[in-house]
Amino acid sequence: MARVYMETLIQRCVTFSHIKQLHSHFLTAGHLQSSFLRSRLLDRCAVSPFGDLSLAVQIFRRIPKPLTNDWNAIIRGYAASSQPSLAFSWYRSMLSQASSSSSLCRVDALTCSFALKACARALCSSATRQIHAQINRRGLFADALLCTTLLDAYSKNGDLISAHKLFDEMPVRDVASWNALIAGLASGNRAHEALELYKRMELEGLRRNEVTVVAALGACSHLGAIEEGEKIHGYVKDANLDQNVFVSNATIDMYTKCGFVDKAFLVFDQFTSKKSIVTWNTMIMGFAVHGEAHKALEIFKKLELNRIKPDDVSFLAALTACRHAGLVEYGTSIFNSMACNGVEPNMKHYGCVVDLLGRAGKLREAHDIICSMSMVPDPILWQSLLGASEIHKDVEMAEIASKKLIELGVNNDGDFVLLSNIYAAQGRWKDVGRVRDDMETKQVKKIPGLSYIEAEGTIHKFYNSDKNHQQWRKIYEKIDEIRFKIREDGYVAQTGLVLHDIGEEEKENALCYHSEKLAVAYGLMMVEGGGEETPVRVIKNLRICGDCHVVFKHISKIYKREIIVRDRVRFHRFKDGYCSCKDYW
Repeated sequence: MARVYMETLIQRCVTFSHIKQLHSHFLTAGHLQSSFLRSRLLDRCAVSPFGDLSLAVQIFRRIPKPLTNDWNAIIRGYAASSQPSLAFSWYRSMLSQASSSSSLCRVDALTCSFALKACARALCSSATRQIHAQINRRGLFADALLCTTLLDAYSKNGDLISAHKLFDEMPVRDVASWNALIAGLASGNRAHEALELYKRMELEGLRRNEVTVVAALGACSHLGAIEEGEKIHGYVKDANLDQNVFVSNATIDMYTKCGFVDKAFLVFDQFTSKKSIVTWNTMIMGFAVHGEAHKALEIFKKLELNRIKPDDVSFLAALTACRHAGLVEYGTSIFNSMACNGVEPNMKHYGCVVDLLGRAGKLREAHDIICSMSMVPDPILWQSLLGASEIHKDVEMAEIASKKLIELGVNNDGDFVLLSNIYAAQGRWKDVGRVRDDMETKQVKKIPGLSYIEAEGTIHKFYNSDKNHQQWRKIYEKIDEIRFKIREDGYVAQTGLVLHDIGEEEKENALCYHSEKLAVAYGLMMVEGGGEETPVRVIKNLRICGDCHVVFKHISKIYKREIIVRDRVRFHRFKDGYCSCKDYW
């Protein structure tokens, strides 16, 4: 009865002062001699939100011969703390202690599980492998929960080869095992494999839960795979998961990143459960990157009407909307209001404001903001200023920004290209050559342009001047057809964008086979004979080329086909000869 009473007291501890009082009572009454009560107290100290891990360590160090539960409590506490890597240090100490013949502790499945959770949080891949070896050595591999925790650790550490191998070797797999690998693949740039695994899970008749669909929808977002995304959304509705806030957020994000912001808003609007701040932020950012600034800002205003306090992401989304629409006064007003709402501007907020001012031609103001920052400016801010300098052909400001980037040791190929662009536009070919020489000296390699498009459930990738596709000859014939038609419509090649001192005809030919043009040409081939409502959707890893932007406006008008391009920064929707960015990008 006394033990039950003491355990009840431990459970009722809801403040740190309660725990300290109970600890003092345990010391005077000798209750710490009871391994059961001691481990419960240690657990309460180490893990509960009102506990104190340092007090738990003090108690532990006074134990003459700690038992397994005592060690587990400390390891578990550090795994959940701000210093998860220390959990592995304690794990190794326990291994050493357990090897002693006089020791009363032994490493069990819970020990390994807590240590693996620490590895997942601290991103310790080598430690994960060491624990895996111990699991095999101690015959714990049959524990399905432990294997799932190990799989999750490998996935979060980015060791997807080991994760997949473990998954294939597992004697028993539960839904959590599938979820861990799908989520790992989706977040580890192997989104296509994540979707394949999701389909395999479906074929094997396993019930997919909210964690499964959130991971799979994330993979669709990354790939822009709308067909698969819509199938998953259909399952979400059939399984009554559509009112789960995490699923709803992932669905909104998927539709947004696949280019269907109106469908994203429909999900947002039909979500009748309590929306989280993430729900609001996802929708605001969705409209922002699609160039629908007024809709984004309208939802931002509704946060206040719904008595929801905007956080740093809310302000970032609102500033992004202003940035893409050129709303300088409104954007600076939002930026200045952050402090009043208790939100400290971070580097991303400053980046938005610098880009906003720079694109509007206020380069000096943008420069002054960077120089007045209390924190050390991130290279991205100087890159934004360099980009704005290219737009407004300001050589002086471009050289200032470029010099700062060199001082910071940044060797981004895009920065050299922008500076080279500015010199080329002025006909300063010697300076263009000097920039190229610098790139060679610093061994800077240009990131190749890559575009991809989904057709009939398959992702097709294209590089500049790519001839690897099975239908490349037909694609090139389509390009020739497009060139002929858009010239008749008044198209003039943006040859000033070619950074080579060559003839105009050669420059025009150099522009013809950009990755996004090849992807759009293939997309047009695939939708021929289909309804006009089917858009051509392309994703590019870099910003869309200026000439491609002009070409796609002509194509949307001539072929009466909407083209949606998602580049590194935003969405461009081309329809009837116009772009949603209103040429402000």
